[in-house]
Amino acid sequence: MTTYEANFTNSEYQRRVDRTRKVMAARNMDAIVVSDPSNMSWLSGYDGWSFYVYQAVILTHEGEPVWWGRGMDALGARRTVFMEDDCIRGYDDSYVQNPEKHPMEDLSALLSEMGLEKSRIGVEMDNYYYSARAHDTLKTQLPKATFLDATALVNWERAVKSEREIEYMERAARIVEAMHVRILEVAVPGMRKNDLVAEIYATAIRGAHGFWGDYPAIVPMAPSGMDATAPHLTWDDRPMQPNEATFFEIAGAHRRYQCPQSRTLFFGDVPQKYRDAEQAVLDAIDAGLEQAKPGNRAEDIANAFNKTLNKAGFEKDSRCGYAIGISYPPDWGERTISFRRGDTTILEPNMTFHFMPALWLDDGGLEITEPIRITETGHECFCTTPRKLFVSA
Repeated sequence: MTTYEANFTNSEYQRRVDRTRKVMAARNMDAIVVSDPSNMSWLSGYDGWSFYVYQAVILTHEGEPVWWGRGMDALGARRTVFMEDDCIRGYDDSYVQNPEKHPMEDLSALLSEMGLEKSRIGVEMDNYYYSARAHDTLKTQLPKATFLDATALVNWERAVKSEREIEYMERAARIVEAMHVRILEVAVPGMRKNDLVAEIYATAIRGAHGFWGDYPAIVPMAPSGMDATAPHLTWDDRPMQPNEATFFEIAGAHRRYQCPQSRTLFFGDVPQKYRDAEQAVLDAIDAGLEQAKPGNRAEDIANAFNKTLNKAGFEKDSRCGYAIGISYPPDWGERTISFRRGDTTILEPNMTFHFMPALWLDDGGLEITEPIRITETGHECFCTTPRKLFVSA
């Protein structure tokens, strides 16, 4: 939260606004309606668990951004955004989850009040928080406006981090390191998985090195055995078993900045195929990281990783990394750059990624991943967690 100390200076927010306006001008947009909470926060500072109702930041080419949302959440906007109170607009609660009316009716009235009823307005068409009905309502209420697809317009402006953003991610890295340490301290065969996840959450929220923990954008993924053959299962109350692998895909978070990192724990004697997979992944990580430097393309990392992995007899048919930074549920990725063949995005200093070379085998999974930052000359890993398969009796 930012109620006692702003996450960033007003001048940093203004730089973000200026950069976004340049892209808007290049795409001939008079305004954008930003509904992704990560983008809303990045542009305005807004931070609240209110993304289950309609809300947005409106940006035009003049003046400050305008926060718009549920009336009761306007109070939270006053506590967190960098703008003055006259740039905060709340709608009546009768619009909330009412099949007879829609909040976009109120937003349409606000856009008209701002003189945008005949303008070219960008909206985030392919976004978790902007529905088909929302778009249809806007078009119906503003028939003379032209609506353009502004999906990921702001996301791409977030790709290169400021020094303060890097600092927050480094704090999040200390937290996820502590989370992995705690797993190794308490995890034993017979322990209920929900009890272990409770320890993970407690460590995450307590924080580390004096820095408090925020809520992660994704819940802990902690599948064991056959459940670990799938990538996105969570937990239940079943006891952990000997001779099973459990991977932990978790993230530290600080001031909404995410630092995900995965490790795998095996109870008992490790089968040779897991040792072979571990070595293949470690070698492929090294090959990929050699390509993680400014001027290279995102696909260079993926191609080097996959070439090395394939030589060892393993194959990964999904991407092996993606951009990270500020995020809200349900995803800690930025939904822009991916480490995969065909992504020719040029890497720049202070781009940040989750290098995610996971393998899912026929009887379990192996995840050994690294959050990284591109530097002026190469890269650095945010975390110091030992890069290996962990083993416990």
